[in-house]
Amino acid sequence: MADNDRSVEPEPYVEPAPELGRLHRDYVIPGVSPDEDNPYRWHTGEKRDHGGEDAIEVIDLVKQFGRTRILNGLNLGLPDNQISMVLGPSGTGKSVLIKHIVGLLYPDAGDILVHGESVPNMTDDELFEMRKKFGLLFQDGALFGSMNIYDNVAFPLRQHTDKSEEEIGEIVNRRLREVGLAEATEKMPNELSGGMRKRAGFARALVLDPAIVLFDEPDSGLDPVRTALLCELIREVHEENGGCYMVISHDLGTARRIADFIAVLWKGRIVESGPSAELFDSDNEFVSQFLNAETVGPLAMD
Repeated sequence: MADNDRSVEPEPYVEPAPELGRLHRDYVIPGVSPDEDNPYRWHTGEKRDHGGEDAIEVIDLVKQFGRTRILNGLNLGLPDNQISMVLGPSGTGKSVLIKHIVGLLYPDAGDILVHGESVPNMTDDELFEMRKKFGLLFQDGALFGSMNIYDNVAFPLRQHTDKSEEEIGEIVNRRLREVGLAEATEKMPNELSGGMRKRAGFARALVLDPAIVLFDEPDSGLDPVRTALLCELIREVHEENGGCYMVISHDLGTARRIADFIAVLWKGRIVESGPSAELFDSDNEFVSQFLNAETVGPLAMD
């Protein structure tokens, strides 16, 4: 269903980066029709207090590919020592956001701060050092097919530290035990199930003791039971290690299981963000529709 009678009178649309052009004339936003004057009538941008400090701050972020603008004035703060989830419909820029946070993409406008330091303004050497703060779990685990599981997990330690093989072995074996793969060290990735490959990728993401761990749709391709088990593992490891965990997903079951903090992304901006219990109880029509999987509301089958 399209915007319904309960919609409020929209505020006039303000270009987040006027120097980059005007909506409809110079760029388009996926899911926004050419006759729509303000695509952000549902976006309050409200950030509810989470009671802590932000490890990551995204400020007025704009990113465009050709004439297609994926992120359009996105503002977001992700709290330290909590598991945050960025939820939203497919194609709204969630993975593009992750790539900006780790410096794989650079914004057309705006800024990204990690522990108060501007990522786009870092030198190559500074960026290299900053990335050591991160662990990253990709959708499919992203394991090296030519290496066994032990060597896959050891790879970051061999690349980024001067630790001895004995020290590396202690760390790798501890992390593999944490994710339930202590007996799989000699196996090759193609000998593992999808869930096991994700757990191996999780172990590799943890070996440098990162302050921030990013998960790009970790539940993708898993059945409900394995999704629940992975969520349980993420929660247990976070309780032991702390830090800022950011999970990109559109799975509501995962959000209910592990999220302390939720941000809802749509049309390249955050609609609303805050503690998960408050977001699931939000009176924002889009947030309520999306988080409760309702068919009636602003989001239509485009």
